[in-house]
Amino acid sequence: MSRFLTKSRFKQALECPNKLFYTKKEEYANSKLEDPFLEALAQGGFQVEELARLHYPDGILIENNDWKYELLAAQTEELLRQENVVIFEAAFKFEALFIRTDILVKRGNEIELIEVKAKSFDPEDENLLVGKRGGLNGSWKLYLFDVAFQKYVIQKCHPEWKIKSYLMLADKSKESPIEGLNQLFRISKTAENRTGITKKMNSLDEIGGSVLGKINIDKILDEIEAGKHLCYENLNLEQSIKIFSEHYAADKLFNSPVSYSNCKGCEFQATEEELAAGKKSGFRECWSSQMGWTEKEFANPVIWEIWKLHYLKGPKLFKDGKYFFQDLNEDDIGVRPEAGKLSPSERQWIQVEKTRTGDSEPHILKEELRQEMSNWKYPLNFIDFETSATALPFNRGRRPYEQVAFQFSHHTVDEAGNVKHESEYIDFEPGNFPNFQFVRELKKALEKNNGSIFKYAAHENTILNVIFQQLKESNEPDKEELQEFIKSISHSTGNGPEEWCGERDMIDLCEVVKHYYYDPHMGGSNSIKAVLPAVLNSSKHLQQKYSMPLQEIDLSSMNFDSGHVWLQIENGKVLSPYKMLPPLFADWTEEQLDATVSGMQDIADGGAALTAYGKLQYTDMPEEERLAIKQSLLKYCELDTLAMVMIWEYFREVVSL
Repeated sequence: MSRFLTKSRFKQALECPNKLFYTKKEEYANSKLEDPFLEALAQGGFQVEELARLHYPDGILIENNDWKYELLAAQTEELLRQENVVIFEAAFKFEALFIRTDILVKRGNEIELIEVKAKSFDPEDENLLVGKRGGLNGSWKLYLFDVAFQKYVIQKCHPEWKIKSYLMLADKSKESPIEGLNQLFRISKTAENRTGITKKMNSLDEIGGSVLGKINIDKILDEIEAGKHLCYENLNLEQSIKIFSEHYAADKLFNSPVSYSNCKGCEFQATEEELAAGKKSGFRECWSSQMGWTEKEFANPVIWEIWKLHYLKGPKLFKDGKYFFQDLNEDDIGVRPEAGKLSPSERQWIQVEKTRTGDSEPHILKEELRQEMSNWKYPLNFIDFETSATALPFNRGRRPYEQVAFQFSHHTVDEAGNVKHESEYIDFEPGNFPNFQFVRELKKALEKNNGSIFKYAAHENTILNVIFQQLKESNEPDKEELQEFIKSISHSTGNGPEEWCGERDMIDLCEVVKHYYYDPHMGGSNSIKAVLPAVLNSSKHLQQKYSMPLQEIDLSSMNFDSGHVWLQIENGKVLSPYKMLPPLFADWTEEQLDATVSGMQDIADGGAALTAYGKLQYTDMPEEERLAIKQSLLKYCELDTLAMVMIWEYFREVVSL
């Protein structure tokens, strides 16, 4: 069977040409799984594509026969015999290259090539695609080369054509003309495991307009074709296409040199569990062949495992041949102490030293932590939000990618240490815009006491700032009251005209961790999913307490029965409570979802919850399945705030020693 270089493979090769050899091979571990159904759920990209097609009501869709490249190209050429035609998913094959276009508009020999993306743009942003210094902006580079690749193949098939190229994106300056715009396109999985789309309208006239806009990118593509913007190393577009195609067609490893930036985030790294299960590691194969690494080297911690290693510092150390923790000294890290807390560079050096000496004891600034905790006021409140940002808005007047807060969990702890799952909220009804009711319920929950409020990382504060602005532009009768509440528990982010810092401004427990605590079990991560197992492994008290059923430790829960046990210990190590939860999607772990979704707009973490919410919003399913997903979301969010409580319990324990 012929192996064609498609546009998705071309983009993958631009990240690292070696990936062409490992991709689509079951024997290799891959943290970024390709499942069009779940990707569509998470991104909402299918909605943008369907809305884009409504801009061209006469368009003809070429569908099915996905892997029959000859047939698809022949069907396209048959349609192109017409003088004027619009084709969705037009297919072009040239030698060992194959592409499909989102929208192709033909008017004689005048062609519009339109690439549709579930990304947003501000039409006032003059430096959206090209930076002030003339280079392509990193977040758009792959998309631009993608369109350049498509144009190259089309031009080879039809050199007589004059092609104009566009990106069609969500325009942040446009408001939705109707309620429930993103509910007009529904998604389902067919019996053949294909993604099916149901439209609830047939024209833009029915909805009064669109929130999409087009950007002409001809000038940028001309520069790419001329070699101003090189594709790979010192190769221009045509050279890159040729060499990628040859290697992929021959199923031959490119043997691209290992590098800090490429290898750090390689999806073909296998975990110890995957290796034990017989999976291969593309990452290991590259480093074994190029650097001669053996099991000994692979067992050594490498520099990209260091927390927050600067994007300039890491590549420089790599270039100097300093790959391992054991190669580093304090000057390499540039250790700069800060009074009263751990500086970022101190944390990095502590991680390096403890890892290479095998010191598993945590590093804690006890006195400083004790002083910090003495400022906290009981009862303590721990909150966690789950949010989504969709390309197509929920409501009339809303813009693309406005944040939607659909869920929170709230635990309290009194001065005696009694823990209570105090309240929770979730709105999973399709088409609802929950933000204002979300704040009303949060206000009701947090105004029951005057205690300190805790978040984990900046997300909750950011979301409240967004909702503050949404309220300002709304006609809600209680908007001023809700805005005052938001100001009382948050601080302004500087993105609006008003500045504030509330009397109960949320305390960031993640910052507390960064400033006063490091445990080698955390590795290079300060995420709550790394910190929680670390504190549980350090504390015999927490191990004993949470190894008992909820009813025996007098711990209330809104989503788990009284016999639920949070901790299990295997081979002397505590299993993370997150591992005790059933996956939201049977075939994907939370880590895989996060890895796949992390490349999306404004998403850093939380891929599982976001994708589950997408499924609730855009998928027609039995009510029992909807309720099961809702219950899973409630369990996940409850654990997030209970995890914060457990971290607090550990800190209270260590400062009292």
